[in-house]
Amino acid sequence: PCADFAQVRHRLAMMSLDNAMNDEALADFHRRIATDLKLDADTAATLLYTAEPKLDGLAVSIRYESGRLVQAATRGDGTTGEDITQNIRTLPNVPLRLLGEDCPAVLEVRGEVYMTRDGFERLNRDAAERGERVFANPRNAAAGSLRQLDPRITASRPLRFCCYGWGEISIDPDESQFSMLQRLAGWGIPVSKELRQVEGPDGCRADFEDLGRRRDALPF
Repeated sequence: PCADFAQVRHRLAMMSLDNAMNDEALADFHRRIATDLKLDADTAATLLYTAEPKLDGLAVSIRYESGRLVQAATRGDGTTGEDITQNIRTLPNVPLRLLGEDCPAVLEVRGEVYMTRDGFERLNRDAAERGERVFANPRNAAAGSLRQLDPRITASRPLRFCCYGWGEISIDPDESQFSMLQRLAGWGIPVSKELRQVEGPDGCRADFEDLGRRRDALPF
């Protein structure tokens, strides 16, 4: 933590994502869900999953009250993060006010701040032309850009935000992750264009393989 950033205690813990590195781990994950929900095998096979690519950047939480952006923080240790509100406000695709009349009184959206391939290449090209150091990878570039004490520097960097979930919210969320993310998009929150709803572990595997085939052509 940087002493120059105020500390923010997350009202709901901001956990890191778990991994399944092979088909067996995916099957175990599916079985745990089916057991917790007390589902028979046939019903479990029709469970719907939300699938999207994992972006490699910096995890953040953005808080809206009465539709207005009031605070943003890094994940930190999951309990306490750093206040980066002024920096987040400079990102062009982060709404300062939510759209629509039905947005909740309190909404925290969680997601990733990242750089596109083109943005990262342009940032390094411009830095090299000025004789400045270049970044090793987009993840370090995004994290370093967001933790600037001068928000004008952050504003000059090609940063984007993508939401993949939520924290504290003053209304009941939708019945599915997929539906709730679409609802967030309706309020102006950016979500992944690769967002898919798939059926069971086989659907997860098929989406994973499709994404793998297209991976090198994705813009991030």
